[in-house]
Amino acid sequence: MPSGGDPDLRVATASAAEPDTQGTRGDGALAVDRLLPWFAEHGRDLPWRDPDAGPWAVLVSEIMLQQTPVVRVLPVYRAWLQRWPRPADLAADAPGDAIRAWDRLGYPRRALRLHACATAITVDHGGVVPDDVPTLLTLPGIGEYTARAVAAFAFRQRVPVVDTNVRRVLTRAVRGRDEPREPATTRDRAELETLLPPDPEQSARYSAALMELGALICTARSPDCDRCPVQDRCVWHRGGRVAGVARRAVQTWHGTDRQIRGRMMAVLRAAEHPVATTDLLAVADDTDQARRCLDGLLADGLATAAAPDPATGAETMTLPR
Repeated sequence: MPSGGDPDLRVATASAAEPDTQGTRGDGALAVDRLLPWFAEHGRDLPWRDPDAGPWAVLVSEIMLQQTPVVRVLPVYRAWLQRWPRPADLAADAPGDAIRAWDRLGYPRRALRLHACATAITVDHGGVVPDDVPTLLTLPGIGEYTARAVAAFAFRQRVPVVDTNVRRVLTRAVRGRDEPREPATTRDRAELETLLPPDPEQSARYSAALMELGALICTARSPDCDRCPVQDRCVWHRGGRVAGVARRAVQTWHGTDRQIRGRMMAVLRAAEHPVATTDLLAVADDTDQARRCLDGLLADGLATAAAPDPATGAETMTLPR
């Protein structure tokens, strides 16, 4: 599915700070009878939402969508599942194959973790994705959000799923506050659980509807309140849409270690043979930064030392095998 300032975020009204937990009875800010019809009409037709997608496909999508827009994920997701339709198929290939197929989605350690996850599912669970949150949490690279998302969307269980979009909707509509770039908390999950419909299938669709509302309408920078199905019940909207002040700065990109690491990974992915270390270091003007980034890739398992070039004896690197 992906964002300094005054920590005293403003509240529009005194009553807006109090949670409204009446959603499932139809009279709360996030009423089921408002969200589900809206989602049925306006929800995007995404492949991982297909009833036949299967738990592995849902798990793959959730890993890929972390901090990455849907439009970038779709082509990689489709190619990935065509090549590795089951966890065992991915586990049988090298980690470097997963990194190469990850292409330019960013945060390539996710590819390594997904490969490790596929291996654990194959070895420890007979190739079957676990269907409960505690067991999902034992898999490599699977955190609280992903475990709950897989349980809800792949196995249609009644569990609260809170990502950035859901938290934004919950905080604005129910609490009457705008809290940019704040991570999900245990409190958020507990509060959302009080809003979930009792029926597991309906609960899973409700969670998906909340995510879609945050992604399409209740966006971080330009909320389209006029098209929101709960505009008249939204506490934040009724209170004047007071903008919050982010406590976390937006991550920069140009000139950062992330950018240099990305350049090095692009060279390694494109190469059919080991790459000279000097060629990797040449992607940055700052030699110290380049060496630091390459050392980081080695430490993270995203690159590995290969045999010296037979002609020159130069040090070479490659993707993990």
